[in-house]
Amino acid sequence: MGAEAEPAIELLAQEWESIAVLCSELDSTEWELPTECPGWSVRDVLSHLIGTERSLLGDPAPGPPIEGPPHIRNQMGAANEAWVVPRRPLAGREVLHEFVDVTSKRLAAMRSWGADRFDERVPSPVGMVPYREFMQVRVMDCWVHEQDIRVATHSPGHEGGPVAKLAIDRLASAMGFVVGKQAAAPEGASVRFEVTGDVPLKLDIVVRNGRAQSVDDLDSQPNACLQIEQEGFWRLACGRVTGEKAVSEGLAHITGDQEFGGRVVRSMSFMI
Repeated sequence: MGAEAEPAIELLAQEWESIAVLCSELDSTEWELPTECPGWSVRDVLSHLIGTERSLLGDPAPGPPIEGPPHIRNQMGAANEAWVVPRRPLAGREVLHEFVDVTSKRLAAMRSWGADRFDERVPSPVGMVPYREFMQVRVMDCWVHEQDIRVATHSPGHEGGPVAKLAIDRLASAMGFVVGKQAAAPEGASVRFEVTGDVPLKLDIVVRNGRAQSVDDLDSQPNACLQIEQEGFWRLACGRVTGEKAVSEGLAHITGDQEFGGRVVRSMSFMI
């Protein structure tokens, strides 16, 4: 299988085009709007995406990691900030031009590779995985950041289709970890996630033999059912909104065991 058959390449192409179109319609004030990424404006989010793709092209980091601002909580955050800070004085259109340029180069590079390059195991935010899985993670991450910009600018869109489905499915794959580890669900406890929107999802998680896992069918009604709008789902999973706020804003509704369901909703943030 050649690189042209790698689905993640074309999904990235679709995602980056969607971001470019969205940002091409922003006015000068919208570039300055704060996003739900702490400390970052709309421009900063795009600068962050540029930094990641430049790193993957092999470009050297712009300097030592930036430390100091309160929104930087770890070494990765400091390294990300180092790419963002130099672009803050630039006009949004300049940052967009660089984004289009670097993503075009990334697509050209990946399309020139053979399948063996995508088989190679590489470090990623989800551990050592084949490069093709790392690129699936990139699809999800870029889609989430596109949605960050859309939320900040009140420009909803690109909530359906193959890119959105990949992103929601990858976020959903972490719900076993959320229920079992972060919410510390006891043996036998079960929860149902019902995500509504352009990418609807029903996911049942049950704790069996000390491990929370997804199942096709529960033996009985779940202890708690979480009905969550798609926007609420990704914002909760990515730490953009707290469980309390999601419930109060109507993004999430809990039926059944309120205490257990509330604990799961409050534990849904798992992204770095």
